[in-house]
Amino acid sequence: MIPRFKPARIEHVVDGHRLRAQLSAVALSEGENARASVKNLLHHALFRGRMIAKERLEAGEDGLAVARLLAQVADEVVSALYDYTTVHLFRARNPTEGERFTVMAVGGYGRGELAPSSDLDLLFLRAYKPTAFSESVTEYMLYMLWDMGLKVGHASRNVDESLKLAREDHTIQTALLEARRIAGDQSLAEELLVRFRKEVAQKDHAGFIAAKLKERDERHQRVGASRYMVEPNIKEGKGGLRDLHTLFWMARHRYGFEKPEDYVTNGVFTEEERFIFRRALRFLWTARCHLHFLTARGEERLTFDVQPEMAKRMGYHSRANQTDVERFMKRYFLVAKEVGMLTRVLCARLEADHAKNAPRGLQRFLPPSRKQVGPDTPGFVIEGGRLNIESAKVLDTPSNVVRLFEIAERRDLDVHPNALGEAARRTRRMTPQWRKDEGARASFLKVATSERHPGAALRLMNEAGVLGKFVPEFGRIVAQMQFNMYHHYTVDEHTLQAIDAMSEIEHGRHKDQHPLATEIFSKIINRRALYLAMLLHDTGKGDGDQQIEGAKSARAACTRLGLPKEEVELVAWLVGNHLVMSDVAQKRDISDPRTIATFAETVGTVERLRLLLVLTVSDIRAVGPTIWNDWKGQLLRDLYRLTEAALHGGRSDEEGVRAHLAEIAGNAKEQLLGDIGEDESVLAPWLGALEDGYWINHDAEARVWHTCEVLAARNAKAIPHVATRFRETQGVTEVLVYAADRPGLFASLSAAVSASGADIADARVHTTKDGAAFDVFSIQTTDHKPFGLRDPALLVSLTERLHRAALSDHPLPDAKPAPRRFAAFSIEPWVRLDNELTPCSTVLEASGRDRVGLLAELAHVFAEAKVSIVSAHIDTLGERASDVFYVQEEGGGQVSNPQRIATLRNKLEAVLRAAEPAAPADPAKKALAVARASTAR
Repeated sequence: MIPRFKPARIEHVVDGHRLRAQLSAVALSEGENARASVKNLLHHALFRGRMIAKERLEAGEDGLAVARLLAQVADEVVSALYDYTTVHLFRARNPTEGERFTVMAVGGYGRGELAPSSDLDLLFLRAYKPTAFSESVTEYMLYMLWDMGLKVGHASRNVDESLKLAREDHTIQTALLEARRIAGDQSLAEELLVRFRKEVAQKDHAGFIAAKLKERDERHQRVGASRYMVEPNIKEGKGGLRDLHTLFWMARHRYGFEKPEDYVTNGVFTEEERFIFRRALRFLWTARCHLHFLTARGEERLTFDVQPEMAKRMGYHSRANQTDVERFMKRYFLVAKEVGMLTRVLCARLEADHAKNAPRGLQRFLPPSRKQVGPDTPGFVIEGGRLNIESAKVLDTPSNVVRLFEIAERRDLDVHPNALGEAARRTRRMTPQWRKDEGARASFLKVATSERHPGAALRLMNEAGVLGKFVPEFGRIVAQMQFNMYHHYTVDEHTLQAIDAMSEIEHGRHKDQHPLATEIFSKIINRRALYLAMLLHDTGKGDGDQQIEGAKSARAACTRLGLPKEEVELVAWLVGNHLVMSDVAQKRDISDPRTIATFAETVGTVERLRLLLVLTVSDIRAVGPTIWNDWKGQLLRDLYRLTEAALHGGRSDEEGVRAHLAEIAGNAKEQLLGDIGEDESVLAPWLGALEDGYWINHDAEARVWHTCEVLAARNAKAIPHVATRFRETQGVTEVLVYAADRPGLFASLSAAVSASGADIADARVHTTKDGAAFDVFSIQTTDHKPFGLRDPALLVSLTERLHRAALSDHPLPDAKPAPRRFAAFSIEPWVRLDNELTPCSTVLEASGRDRVGLLAELAHVFAEAKVSIVSAHIDTLGERASDVFYVQEEGGGQVSNPQRIATLRNKLEAVLRAAEPAAPADPAKKALAVARASTAR
């Protein structure tokens, strides 16, 4: 709760009378040389006002009061400057009618609210044409304000020009909607305001409202279409301050409202909604003012690096399983959701008023259009194209609260804000018994597993607070912050977007991107279990191992929903294993028979494999707009096909898988012979030099490319050989290096790639039986595009570096400090070694803060320890890198000596910790960071 402060009296902050006296004294004593002293006096007054506002904010005053105080301070400074300018510099002793002049505040400043680093929006208003007097005053004031370091948005116009432009431009019309006089001729200011209301604001309400809503939609598209983005824009983002201002502008234009009480008096908002509006406004202004003072600039985005300090300044503390940052951001997202609800309410009222005023003739005597939904749904009506209720009593039947959304989903209708608001109010008073109501459970299952578009109805339920109340396991993750750079949305929004993605795959909308997932969806038997698993897949987040805790939550929720025991266990299994498939695909060598055998044993049936693939693809797609690429898709498809073959063949044990993989390798060799068209004797040395794992790790197109490049290099005796190609659909550039093998080669090549500015997305390491190294890197730019696609010169430079690196060791790239946004996270490094995953190699996973050159530094440790890298699998989850290596001793075999294992682990951990900032002072934060290190997704 923000404490209440007694409003600051402006004369105690900036004494206007004293300031004017000081300016006059300077003018009399210094004459034409007074400019510097005038600027200092005004700047001091402004600075004092800002410091008092800052002190009050830090003492707990709410940001709305601070914004109003800052506007008052600016008023005193601007008006004092105007008086000084017009009295001591450009005084019009006998002003004519045409020399009337006034300075007005417009926009947000006109509303009387000013953020610490916001622009001053001023209108220098003339009576008629520009005069020497008006131009001189305008110029002097602007230059003085600029010299004081203020950003000033300004215009110089007369009344007629202002009205003409307002009629033509809704942005100018909006600015004048909040105009007020600061200094100058009172009658001129009143003339503008009166004529503006009569000639502009009282006309074309529909056009103005449509323009504001279009402007809002375009702004959301530009800044971010979701109000649940984890780095939100407080001012421009969806659910932010500008959305509240848009409500204010539309209501003021349509109804003339000036005070919050007007909304209630005129029936637009209930008293509760007015309170929510006020509370949201205060919270957002408080956050914005803190952010401006914290960054010392007009920063509007709550980036990761400022969120911890913002949480501290806003008075949030860690509790149980939530850090202070997560609690602060959860509050922000709940406020953003409330802003969305208020927008719905006002827009519906405006729409209803417009429809009421539109009919002519006999229609004006008819009641508003209301149509019964159907005989099987008494109490529900369609009003203005939205589903509504006849009266609040309809929701006296608890099952009707959920039924409201089921009907809306089935009939493809939006829910009327009146019904949505009533459902929200009823939900808050519901007892747990409601969740066991047969009608409510049946309606909910129809919504959650709809074949049309379940995400839309579930999102409406979530906006109204119904979803989290009816399924309390989901309620835990509503507005839950994910304080990492991997996820782009809150947990609940990520879940709903994953359901959207799954529904789109089911309907074939991403067939090009997900051909396999689209193909197998129609073969899925347990569709309902799949959708429920997706709804519940992240309900274990924040409570230890998210898969284990999520399975418990899913089991409890599905049991309460009345599902059969077998279906309950299937949902729980899917939730408890929803990360397994992506982990195996991206972090394991799927050419290793034991990897496939172990995964097949975990999955057990082809049906579960199908469910898991669709769940995994949808989950990854919903993380953020740039996370999915076809590279990940190819890895998942390869794992699926190998596992499906093992399960279908009935030989999912290691020996059976080994035989199957050998068969695949043989078929691939035969296909390559046909694709290349060369005599077998020409290709035999190359085919015989490659181990079976090569044929599994690369598709047919890649194998043809590799073979052509290697044969050309061998024929020309040009070794080392480097080749590149773009794979745009996968978002990578592939780099092939064929060279004589030597200790430390992979580390040298990795260093060369990193020094060129590329990120390594994946690396496949092959050593041929004739002693050559054949390494394939998949590299990207930092924004996940194929490296060198936009600038071919980068690939030329990279190729030259790799040639040199193949012959002699390339130095490690210079260490760079982590970007500010990365530094905000506590990343606990760890190293794991496992000799059970595969019989021939040691599988080692190194996880820590991602940085340029990390892979090269880790590979350098292996080279120094005389450990060979058999394959490397690169995975980056935002700020955290998790690199997996299959390694062997120099002569072959696993690293098994305990002392060597300990030394290797210590050196790798030292590399991971090298760029890690000091550990967080708060022990609770460190404990949470450690607990979540292995469950980042």
